[in-house]
Amino acid sequence: MDTKSILITLLIGAVSGWLAGQIKQGYGFGLLGNIVVGIIGGFLGSWLLGSLGVSMGGGLVGLIATSVIGAIVLLILLGLIRRA
Repeated sequence: MDTKSILITLLIGAVSGWLAGQIKQGYGFGLLGNIVVGIIGGFLGSWLLGSLGVSMGGGLVGLIATSVIGAIVLLILLGLIRRA
């Protein structure tokens, strides 16, 4: 991975984590936490949507949408673990 790819991944992760935190109120983790949630959400969203046979399309918007869906699922799982 070159520097440009790393920066794009961090930017998509930050945006996705922040959007997921806004959609799922009360589950924000700050800038660094949102980046981590967004990046993990990207992997989770890719796997989940791929398993279901759903494609969000190519490009930046599709990547962000996939990451946001994965990040929301991750936040829901984290919320369930916190309550247990």
